[in-house]
Amino acid sequence: MKIICIGRNYIDHAKELNNPVPTKPVFFMKPDTALIQKHNPFFYPEFSNDIHYEVELVLKVCKNGRHIEEKFANKYFNQIGIGIDLTDRDLQNNCKAKGLPWEIAKAFDNSAPLGEFLSVSDFDDLNNIDFSLKINNEIRQSGNSGDMIFSFEKVIAYISQFITLKIGDLIFTGTPVGVGPIKLEDHFEAFIEDKKLLDFNVK
Repeated sequence: MKIICIGRNYIDHAKELNNPVPTKPVFFMKPDTALIQKHNPFFYPEFSNDIHYEVELVLKVCKNGRHIEEKFANKYFNQIGIGIDLTDRDLQNNCKAKGLPWEIAKAFDNSAPLGEFLSVSDFDDLNNIDFSLKINNEIRQSGNSGDMIFSFEKVIAYISQFITLKIGDLIFTGTPVGVGPIKLEDHFEAFIEDKKLLDFNVK
């Protein structure tokens, strides 16, 4: 199982980090050791003082495929969940400044808290899915799948040109505007529509 993450997939988020708006999907990967299952805490690592949250819709791949055409891409995922891409912003900025890869800032242990999944059949329109993140009972991020620059199908078609997708792979589809730093004792709750699918604390 692999975790593939799409960056800069919401225009306002790209702008808030002073990044150019991409013309093709940008993706990077996390190992399976990045996962935190629901309700387990995130332990703030000693190597960082500036970890940021990024809430994202997550696709679960249900069929092996490569070079998938966009018109068939909807057959390759059957569940949608929610997760958080945790980013060490200090390490990331340092790597970017030197033109280096920045997996060290994205792929560290427990950097991908993952919630529960819903069947795609639960949704009337996959291009109109509301999702949100609360921290300490305050909404910090809210987004809608219809605001993505690259749809679920475009993302799958693009990734599969380079990497074979396999059953059980996870695709984090990008975060909306509103990212920010996490703090010790923060309480995170993530929602799709009105369903809370992820709940954890920072220790």
